[in-house]
Amino acid sequence: MPSRRTVLAASAGVTAALAVGPTAQAAGPDDKALRRLVSRMTLKEKVGQLFVMRVYGHSATRPDQADIDANLQELGVRTAAELVAKYRVGGIIYFSWAHNTRDPHQIAALSNGIQKASLKLPRGLPVLISTDQEHGIVARVGKPATLLPGAMALGAGGSPTDAREAGRIGGAELRALGIRQDYAPVADVNVNPANPVIGVRSFGADPTAVSGLVAAQVKGYQGSGVAATAKHFPGHGDTAVDSHYGFPVIEHTRQQWETLDAPPFKAAIRAGIDSIMTAHIMVPALDPSGDPATLSRPILTGILRERLGYDGVVVTDSLGMQGVREKYGDDQVPVLALKAGVDQLLNPPSLDVAWNAVLNAVRAGQLTEARLDRSVLRILRLKAKLGLLDKPYVTAAGVDRVVGVRRHLDTADRIAERTTTLLVNEGSLLPLSRRTHKKVLVVGADPASPSGTTGPPTAVLAAELASLGFTTSRLPTGTAPTQALIDQAVAAARGKDAVVVGTYNVTAGSTQRTLVERLLATGVPVVAVALRNPYDVAQLPQVKGYLAAYSWTDVEVRAAARVLAGRVAPRGRLPVPVQRADDPTRVLYAIGHGLTYRS
Repeated sequence: MPSRRTVLAASAGVTAALAVGPTAQAAGPDDKALRRLVSRMTLKEKVGQLFVMRVYGHSATRPDQADIDANLQELGVRTAAELVAKYRVGGIIYFSWAHNTRDPHQIAALSNGIQKASLKLPRGLPVLISTDQEHGIVARVGKPATLLPGAMALGAGGSPTDAREAGRIGGAELRALGIRQDYAPVADVNVNPANPVIGVRSFGADPTAVSGLVAAQVKGYQGSGVAATAKHFPGHGDTAVDSHYGFPVIEHTRQQWETLDAPPFKAAIRAGIDSIMTAHIMVPALDPSGDPATLSRPILTGILRERLGYDGVVVTDSLGMQGVREKYGDDQVPVLALKAGVDQLLNPPSLDVAWNAVLNAVRAGQLTEARLDRSVLRILRLKAKLGLLDKPYVTAAGVDRVVGVRRHLDTADRIAERTTTLLVNEGSLLPLSRRTHKKVLVVGADPASPSGTTGPPTAVLAAELASLGFTTSRLPTGTAPTQALIDQAVAAARGKDAVVVGTYNVTAGSTQRTLVERLLATGVPVVAVALRNPYDVAQLPQVKGYLAAYSWTDVEVRAAARVLAGRVAPRGRLPVPVQRADDPTRVLYAIGHGLTYRS
């Protein structure tokens, strides 16, 4: 009997590993000036440049009191301005939960405030502001900025042109907000359907297809003047453990790594990627020491730097994640990461502990100042390339000209329409007709918006179908519907012409299955939309019409509604195989599966 990985690899149409020669970044025309800049920095300033840190608040100098309190508790400072002054951090990362991203003009003002605070210091340098704006299920900046289809949706669309355009639009809007480094695209090849942390954040399970889309997104983002970041090296696609909460072990052989995991990173390097993020995973075939890749010199220096020839910026995944804290203390982790070949240290749980650990390591001779200089120079090269040394500020007019403009929103809608995938359509149930399926009940899961500004998906589906001429009602039933909610949904289905169910990560024991089975028993036609993983379809084989939307952000949910209504024909194709629920060694729907409507 074949193993899960064998089935997946065969279904992916795996090809030989891509060859990549040395592509070390050549020194630019200002390299001598940058080296002189480094030579004039104090040791503490150099240490500060290595850190990228969170900070609470919507303003660099006047955050809300609750955010001041959070900063004092976690960072020992009151504001972003104080953080920059105390630690001379080279980067700051924005999060919605840290209240950094309320609206576009506020974000731009925060960015300008951070730059002003840093540049007024002696030998002050601009700050490289970053965020996780992958789109799809990971987005820190929400509406009215343009939200685009995520990676697996783009994988279903299969268009490098669309992927590049999504990156271009996303990059242009981030740059207008003062965010110059985006932790995207995800270059992991998702060959494990049980992967709890990557999943639809990946472009798919075929390394060749993923490689093309990664390269396209790199060119899109960086063509807009934003540093793209391929993550999570050396590849987080085949794990059933979330490195936020545990320490995943990838059991790929060296040859499997070369064939499955390496190609997208090689493609990113060929495309000129500005930064690469490490993974807190153990890969014994690449480094038998038991260290996570983030702390592995054989992986980061031996493979990434020397073998693949990459001399751009290497940034850690968050140092607050359990995967990197499992083996070593928080004071050792940043020092070991620098020894391994890292440049940027992202979001340690205690900046004071990490910052002083690096400083003391240099003073004690564990790290040389020359080692720090190499990383600081890479970081300054990137800041120079992004124009931060010349034009660190953004303008309100630039925000209005770029962020969430109609042409971007329209493009996002058109791209999304090309990603929606029709998996099942027995008896030509779809598209729903306004004549025969006029009254539609929408039920299902309403997961929280990735950006805090979209959804809920049942409301979006109902509203979009109503705008297309259907009479709709809605009943949110959640990801684990109770018996009372199931009974309520069954009662609400009576007298309706169709029921649309939004499913979310359905498992064998999920009461979402009970909900669907009870609705099917009413005799009312039931259509389902997978709001996240397309694997849901394997758990609900009785459903005669099933779409995959790959995310529950408005742009993808609205596109799914237009496909349901026949306003547009489905064009997406599965970028991952879906295996049978009763026999995971057998493929139910292969990569490339996707139906359309008869013309």
